[in-house]
Amino acid sequence: MADTKREIERKFEFPTPDGNPARLPDLTRVPGIAAVVARGVVDLDAVYYDTQDLRLDADSLTLRRRTGGADAGWHLKFPVAKGIRDELRAPLSDDLPPTLSALLRSRVRDRQLVPVVRLLSSREVCHLLADDDTPLAELSVDTVRARGLVEGASSTAWTEIEVELADGVHDESILDGVEKALRKAGIRRSPSASKVARALRETLPREDGAGKDARPADGTAGAEVLAYLRAQRDSLVAHDPAVRRELPDAVHQMRVATRRLRSAFKSYAKVLDRAVTDPVGEELKWLAGELGVDRDREVLTARLRSHLKAVPGTLLLGPVRARLRIWSAARHTGARHRTVAVLDGERYLALLATLDALLADPPLRPAAARPAADVLPKALLKDYRRLDGRIHSALGLASGHQRDLALHEARKAAKRARYSAEAATPALGRPAKKFAKRIKAVQSLLGDHQDSVVARDQLRILAAQAHAAGESAFTWGLLYGREEAAAARRERELPAVWARASGAKLRRRLTAAS
Repeated sequence: MADTKREIERKFEFPTPDGNPARLPDLTRVPGIAAVVARGVVDLDAVYYDTQDLRLDADSLTLRRRTGGADAGWHLKFPVAKGIRDELRAPLSDDLPPTLSALLRSRVRDRQLVPVVRLLSSREVCHLLADDDTPLAELSVDTVRARGLVEGASSTAWTEIEVELADGVHDESILDGVEKALRKAGIRRSPSASKVARALRETLPREDGAGKDARPADGTAGAEVLAYLRAQRDSLVAHDPAVRRELPDAVHQMRVATRRLRSAFKSYAKVLDRAVTDPVGEELKWLAGELGVDRDREVLTARLRSHLKAVPGTLLLGPVRARLRIWSAARHTGARHRTVAVLDGERYLALLATLDALLADPPLRPAAARPAADVLPKALLKDYRRLDGRIHSALGLASGHQRDLALHEARKAAKRARYSAEAATPALGRPAKKFAKRIKAVQSLLGDHQDSVVARDQLRILAAQAHAAGESAFTWGLLYGREEAAAARRERELPAVWARASGAKLRRRLTAAS
């Protein structure tokens, strides 16, 4: 994997009134900054790459091949938050390194990456130091000349200031102080998040409205549902590189996006034709299942480790922690390879292309043109009734395997009801938001119950393996008993939690939203 650096920076316009550049203020007056030390001028030459339809720029990603300076090479930047980006670096080479290419696969797909703009920058660098000479930030004044590299492109030039916190420094109050001083000197924050964004805007010809998805009239059921689907499609695509980088919670968030898409297809069948969406839903189910291999291991490992921490040392008989660690590591390696293979596969890329095509030309039904407030509450109440039936069916069974299965089906229904409420919240407001919150509580309880069921299955396997190896199986049996008790508690809690979520008053408010 490429080297990663977290950038925390701010960019500022450097005005040049009457042809004379503005002057930098005395930054030693900023609290914490004791000295400003000049480090000379560096000349940088960077070629930025994108698809012809500028897919990277649309998602605020930047890819460049840069020479000059101490960090010459390939740089790929992902937005994290406003003013914060992760920069992944690879050594200088003629072609884009595969480590970076893979991270762009969900965006680029079958398109070619081509040079779109070249930036020549003369960078005057200063270091902002604390009173003990510790670097706090780097300030650079960049004189930039940009030339578009596609047909019909032009050139432009500007000067800007970039202030970036030093490695290991995360105190943004330094940036706040510098920004305040610059603002007093008449220097304002740049409206462009990056140099390449500005260069593309000023040098490349663009066609207004090109590539936009079809959009029904505002306020209609179709507009609300499609907006939700687009957000989930975007989340799915955005979490692909995070999964490849093994960032925390990335697999979970990508899997949730697939489930939300599939759930919306089912809940809003009056808006979108299921004859078209059902096959797409099946592919989403496949992807969620593949992603679940690693996610389920991750959740189960965390659960069992947490339980082991609560066991007194006198009851930890045998190498239980070592056995759990070996089991988890073996499962992780296999799941990791499988997940990456899925994301590199043609079936996954075909699914992304299908989602794009569906959203560009959605299979809208007549209800899509009706006001959202007329259509969405009915879908929510239908999901509610489905969940209500499953919960009462499960509670009517005796404790055991059949009830466990029925509660798992209720959990899936709870997810669907929650997701449909979240999709409807922008249109229906507080009633839908409150409904989603109450259903989430039900889902969480049922989820914990299901996690206990899965944990008990694995504990039986670990106990058998320990016994076969001549180890004591006592601790595994102890954990099994605790999981069994935890599941029983959740079953006892369910009626009260469901009663709160299914109150008639809340349903009336939801209906009144229409």
